[in-house]
Amino acid sequence: MLNQTVPDFSLPATGNTTFELAAVRGKHLVIYFYPKDNTPGCTTEGSDFRDRYADFQAADCEVVGLSRDGIKSHENFKQKMSFPFELLSDPDETVCELFGVMKMKNMYGKQVRGIERSTFVIDKDGVLRREWRGVKVPGHVDEVLSFVKTL
Repeated sequence: MLNQTVPDFSLPATGNTTFELAAVRGKHLVIYFYPKDNTPGCTTEGSDFRDRYADFQAADCEVVGLSRDGIKSHENFKQKMSFPFELLSDPDETVCELFGVMKMKNMYGKQVRGIERSTFVIDKDGVLRREWRGVKVPGHVDEVLSFVKTL
């Protein structure tokens, strides 16, 4: 899908809203997929995006986080962490499948199916310009921001 237009989608989002990809055309967009609300790596990653959010906004870029958690869980996580961006809920894995982020992972010796931590940058025209898969959290947000600034 790299360098191709991302098909439009809509998902329930925090703030009692529905996120529609078509509605953010004209701005760059970072979508970061994360496994679960209120877990250590996801909390750190969300906090890093929160702390650099003004820099993304200055680069004419919106940020959204996405996991399979429900809206109630997302609302609590967003409020607890003071995230200035919306979290999208994809319990049916529709958008997760679109981006190919569902993987078999080992957790405590068991095989479980879950979201592989991944980040995607979509440009102002709706074209996927960059992807990171199997993300390691430290330093990741700075790398994403550096790329966004090149668009």
